[in-house]
Amino acid sequence: MRICVPVPCFFKGDFCDAIKTIGELGFDAAETYNWKKLDLNAVRKACQKSGVELLSMCTSEFRMTDPAFRQDWLNGLKESCEAAAVVGARKLITQVGPDTGEAREKQHSAIVQTLKEAAPILEKYGVTIMIEPLNTIVNHPGYYLWKSSEAFDIIREVNHPLVKVVYDIYHQQVMEGNIIPSIVNNLDCIAHLHSAGHPGRIELQFGENDYNYIFKKVDEAGYKGACGLEYRPTLGSVESLQEFKRLYRENITLKE
Repeated sequence: MRICVPVPCFFKGDFCDAIKTIGELGFDAAETYNWKKLDLNAVRKACQKSGVELLSMCTSEFRMTDPAFRQDWLNGLKESCEAAAVVGARKLITQVGPDTGEAREKQHSAIVQTLKEAAPILEKYGVTIMIEPLNTIVNHPGYYLWKSSEAFDIIREVNHPLVKVVYDIYHQQVMEGNIIPSIVNNLDCIAHLHSAGHPGRIELQFGENDYNYIFKKVDEAGYKGACGLEYRPTLGSVESLQEFKRLYRENITLKE
């Protein structure tokens, strides 16, 4: 399993210094969320120097459940793709927006249509867009998309190779469990994973899931993407990442 370090979860200072530290710790992939305050050219240089690939960022717009905001989302996708091109990121994560109160089938259809209209932009830049189901119990009350099965349905309806899901193991453990079957039976829809220990969204080893077993089974099923460590470290950031390597070394890929 290739491991990806989300910079904002672990490092609050200079972004390029964080990329350097991630590389020195033996990881070869990172991700981030809001790219607008970054010096994108400096980030690209830091990644090249450290041997760390910036795998993904977030779009700048997130409202897809309401067709009134569709063009705003598409405009945000375009500018986010342009930013991704500068840093060399090939994936973008997007949320689908709040539950508007409309019938779910209408909101579902709005998301599908928005993603279909995104296809020419994604093809131009060679970027994969990834929708993310989130938990509505602990972290994201009022969010529309919480069922992984609905996320997979959306991807299959859109039916485009650059439209996928980021499957967050923490969020889905909160909402529904059944983690390994949900992942391995839907690998055609999944381009990225996120992970954290539940409860608390903390280190993996402090939660109720056996991540070594999850990593092993997902690898055996043929998953080729990465898994982001999207948790709040209770140890120091560097210590937390070092301890992750020690505990999960058997089932992860690290830099030589």
